[in-house]
Amino acid sequence: MKESREQRPYCFHCRHFYITHEPATPYGCRAMGFKSAQNPAMVVFSNSGLHCQLFAAKSNKRS
Repeated sequence: MKESREQRPYCFHCRHFYITHEPATPYGCRAMGFKSAQNPAMVVFSNSGLHCQLFAAKSNKRS
């Protein structure tokens, strides 16, 4: 079964996501406590078969 992009969380819109500035592992997730070369949501899905359960949308401070 092919996974659609619309169903999985988008890490760049999550408040737990951050850029590490480390060339080998540029993406990180503060909620799960890991760094990765891939998008963290993809890593979570490939390892567990579940979508990220800790996704929290960033607050929009723009008015």
